[in-house]
This record gives sequence, structure tokens and C-alpha cells, in this order.
Amino acid sequence: MPSTDRKQVAHQLIDRLPDDATYDDMMRELYEHQAIERGLADSEANRVKDVKDVRAKYGLPE
Repeated sequence: MPSTDRKQVAHQLIDRLPDDATYDDMMRELYEHQAIERGLADSEANRVKDVKDVRAKYGLPE
């Protein structure tokens, strides 16, 4: 995503926050948005694993 698009998204995310939002609130919104974007990109690029496989690898119940 071009940097101008990222700046626009950041502005939109921050504009939706309440007036009494803290810097931590802003950072959390930006981080969550980034994490979702990366996850979607990984999914589109087929860089994901099935939950059952991960649970089996670590011996976790289904």
C-alpha cells in the first residue's frame, strides 16, 4: 500500500476514536489494523496453516 494510502487510513482510524482517546488507544487501533492487513495478505498468498495442523503440532486439543 502506498504511504499516502496508509496515512489516509491512519487519519480515518484516529478520526473514529472518541475525543478522550489516549496515545495508547491510537497505537492499538493502528496496530490492530496492520495485523489484520498482514493476516489478509498472508491468507491471499496462501501462507497460512490449518488450525487442526497447528493444534496437532503443539499437542493442543481440538
